[in-house]
Amino acid sequence: MREQKNIFQNIDWVATALYLALVLFGWINIYAAVFVEEHKNIFDFTQSYGKQMIWIACAIVISLIILMTDIKFFSTFSYPIYIILMLMLLAVLLVGNVTSGSKSWFLIGNFKLQPSEFAKFATCLALAKYLSALNIKIQDIRTKIITAFIIGLPVLLIFLQNDTGSALVYTAFIFVLYREGLSGNVLILGVLGIALFFLALLINQYIILGVLLAIALILFKYIRKRRKEITILVGSFIIIAGFVFSVNYIYENVLEEHQKGRIDVLLGKEVDLKGIGYNVNQSKIAIGSGGFIGKGFLQGTQTKYNFVPEQSTDFIFCTIGEEWGFVGSSIVIVLYVLLFLRIIMMAERQRSSYSRIYGYGVASILFFHFVINIAMTIGLAPVVGIPLPFISYGGSSLWAFTILLFVFIKQDANRLQLL
Repeated sequence: MREQKNIFQNIDWVATALYLALVLFGWINIYAAVFVEEHKNIFDFTQSYGKQMIWIACAIVISLIILMTDIKFFSTFSYPIYIILMLMLLAVLLVGNVTSGSKSWFLIGNFKLQPSEFAKFATCLALAKYLSALNIKIQDIRTKIITAFIIGLPVLLIFLQNDTGSALVYTAFIFVLYREGLSGNVLILGVLGIALFFLALLINQYIILGVLLAIALILFKYIRKRRKEITILVGSFIIIAGFVFSVNYIYENVLEEHQKGRIDVLLGKEVDLKGIGYNVNQSKIAIGSGGFIGKGFLQGTQTKYNFVPEQSTDFIFCTIGEEWGFVGSSIVIVLYVLLFLRIIMMAERQRSSYSRIYGYGVASILFFHFVINIAMTIGLAPVVGIPLPFISYGGSSLWAFTILLFVFIKQDANRLQLL
């Protein structure tokens, strides 16, 4: 069967409409976030909102190019694209520009390009390519090792750029692996690991160890005649105890000072409303002051008087909360949830395992950005500096998310040709 000549035939218009709604709403809120009386024209290219319009126009062109591209291109060149992006991540360590403490940008004239944003798309392609190959089962040790390498390589390179937020996004691939047959115990262990990490920072480690020992002794009472279970219990206790005692070392010797400060503020160990906790505090004030229906477009005082740094990028959601209120914030959240559900529905109807895996990768990455960004702006997660998909200001993030989504929309439109 030949590919459809009409590039718009069979494309999912629901996903496309949700994408356009988020992008346009983002542009309006970028305008509100950086608005000044001297530059009222939303098409002023000297201002962030004018530049964002250019990035949006380019994103639409990129999406059209993707829709015109042969459907087999991305599956055929999944590994080469991955290798190219890994080389770019390596190159940025050598010749990259330092911005906000992270050496993760290429400076091209007045334009900055962040390879780590596009590396998510490349990793998604490579992971889908590998896991969809014949005789590949996620339960096999060899498969797990190679999968860990595909995901872990960009994480390592991005960590070396001192960009923790972008590196953490790759944990979202755990949902893809779970869909493809990875044990749910891995997800449970991950959640428990995060909980233990924060508990070890709040509570004396010997108290935690005592509680764990008590639980182990209770379990031992029920399995004392089963040698295999006893071995597992003892091994688990030793590993968990070692992890608990390693938390302080990681906190003191691995994390940067600003990262430690953000965790301290999140946990309530430190109250620094004029220092490291300033952004989050001002963001919560902005969102809270919006009330039920908001203060109105361009009427936000926290926004207007620049109380919140990075308000057009990482903290764009507080602009929405202040000017559009609970109603506007809820509409934005509903739009995202509908997009996630639509992508998952599209992924499940794929005939090709490659497309299904890629689709779940798209949903997982967008979902992680959405949850962490909003949680960050309302003080439920540390400030890690990741954008809100399609809404935050920035060419690199918008283009990367557009490529990520429209490659899948292209695959879905041609799903009957992919086996």
